[in-house]
Amino acid sequence: MGKLVGPVAYVLGVLMIIGGVVTWWQVSTQLAAESITVPEDAACQAGADVTGPYSAYCMAGIINEHALNATDGLTYAEMDREDPLRATAMNASFLRSSLFTSVVAFGLAGMAIAVGVLFVLLGGAVASYERRFEELGAGAASG
Repeated sequence: MGKLVGPVAYVLGVLMIIGGVVTWWQVSTQLAAESITVPEDAACQAGADVTGPYSAYCMAGIINEHALNATDGLTYAEMDREDPLRATAMNASFLRSSLFTSVVAFGLAGMAIAVGVLFVLLGGAVASYERRFEELGAGAASG
């Protein structure tokens, strides 16, 4: 069984690492293509290009702040249907959701990389133990 588990865990780990890295790169590239810069009045990452999880999170926060300032503190759901600022609140909500989706994608990519590393280590350990047991078994059979 160890002859199968070690290599399979190792290969799955490598695939997870590759998938995580590709996902991280893809999300970062797509965010960079949007040419979003965190405004100077943001609480964090002011002036930074939005290309990673922290800058995306900070941008979502300042969008919310600007939207609430524009709507006198009301969210989309709290506004009257006829309020002309409801479209502003809706757009802000959509933008924030998109940015938070990016943050979640970065988190999942990071988790895939970490789990992939763990699988590689476990696969290597199982293969190493399997070789050691084979050596011990061969020594016992000859002695």
